[in-house]
Amino acid sequence: MSESLRLANLDYDVADRVATVRFNRPEKRNTFTKQMALDIAQAFAVADADDAVRVVVVTGSGGHFCAGADLEAALAGLSGANDAFAETAGDITGVERDSGGFAALAIAQSLKPVVAAVSGSAVGIGATLTLPMDVRVMGESARYGFVFNRRALVPEAASTWFLPRIVSPGTAREWGLTGRLAGADEALTAGLANHVVADDQVEARAFEIAREIADHTSAVSVSLSRQMLWRGLEVDSPWHAHAAESRALAERFASADLVEGIGSFFEKRAPHFPMTVPAQLPDTVERPAQRPDGL
Repeated sequence: MSESLRLANLDYDVADRVATVRFNRPEKRNTFTKQMALDIAQAFAVADADDAVRVVVVTGSGGHFCAGADLEAALAGLSGANDAFAETAGDITGVERDSGGFAALAIAQSLKPVVAAVSGSAVGIGATLTLPMDVRVMGESARYGFVFNRRALVPEAASTWFLPRIVSPGTAREWGLTGRLAGADEALTAGLANHVVADDQVEARAFEIAREIADHTSAVSVSLSRQMLWRGLEVDSPWHAHAAESRALAERFASADLVEGIGSFFEKRAPHFPMTVPAQLPDTVERPAQRPDGL
């Protein structure tokens, strides 16, 4: 059953098969905390488990997506959130996991497609958190920034893996090494943004894309396709992709969804695919894992 959640740092709502994850720290420009990492993972787990959810839209509140890490909270060392995160996330070879990576990988392994609606600031973790999302809609005055080196940090949220696979390796290095801000037009040209629209149309465009997926595609086919597209970036040969596609196609050819897809085509009507995710998702594609017990 679909549900609404009011978590510490975000709101989660479902309407007409689209789940909305809205960062809700407007007084802090939705800056990121360890508690937000836990909230994001919880929201995506709820979306994954809900057969009524077809697409997830992630957005901010107060005119910003996420203006990076909450440095005040990090320096204050909020022990409650720190302890809860450490207990939930575990460690990697003896060090605490990067909380941005914990959240990013929760998004990467989502069973449902994810659309980012990016307004205002998307800096640091606000930029890297969008990388495992599938479609990024950006407002024309929004700014991205991979600013870590300007704060004596290094890239996080598995962005050293994601970013050079979305934009060119050269662009990834320039953005990462300089830490400069990139505008919407540059992000679009580089392939980081899928769409740039007027600032007041960002969420409308994101939900339009979500509706196109929810209304016209098979939930199982979309979930399998998302998994195969991400998994294809990890393997070293097209033969691995061929094997995964062959297994998925064998299931799809024998499915009730295919009967409906072909029938709706010949009858010139909108399809009503009967199969749902996760209830009827076949185990044919290996999903990316959180791997909390190390590498």
